[in-house]
Amino acid sequence: MAEADKQGAKAFGFEPYEAGKDEVYMSPEQEEHFRGLLLEWKRSLMEEVDRTVHHMQDEATNFPDPNDRATQESEFSLELRTRDRERKLIKKIDEALTRIDEHEYGYCEACGVEIGVRRLEARPTATLCIDCKTLDEIREKQRG
Repeated sequence: MAEADKQGAKAFGFEPYEAGKDEVYMSPEQEEHFRGLLLEWKRSLMEEVDRTVHHMQDEATNFPDPNDRATQESEFSLELRTRDRERKLIKKIDEALTRIDEHEYGYCEACGVEIGVRRLEARPTATLCIDCKTLDEIREKQRG
């Protein structure tokens, strides 16, 4: 792996996985690496949810000015939409953790091939290999 890629991964809080010479794909060590990534990501998202709840409780004010009230409601609405996306992401993280427990993590749900360590580090909740994901996106684009 290039040194710049390693530095970028460290900036996101994880050490890129370096497989041993004869290491098999999704060995127990690799599963633990991804379990750690997923659990840390989930912890981070849960902390953000807690911060949002406290922020909304602390900042909830009944402004007499309708423009101020509208601005606050708009900000809260944006935060809630973001948290909803994160809630869905937490569900995907939990599903990925279940796949690790069942030793099915890292394999494409469509064709069964290895997704790849680097792709999983980029998107730990990935369920499709790059080829199947590309075909999926092409089909979606054609449907409009």
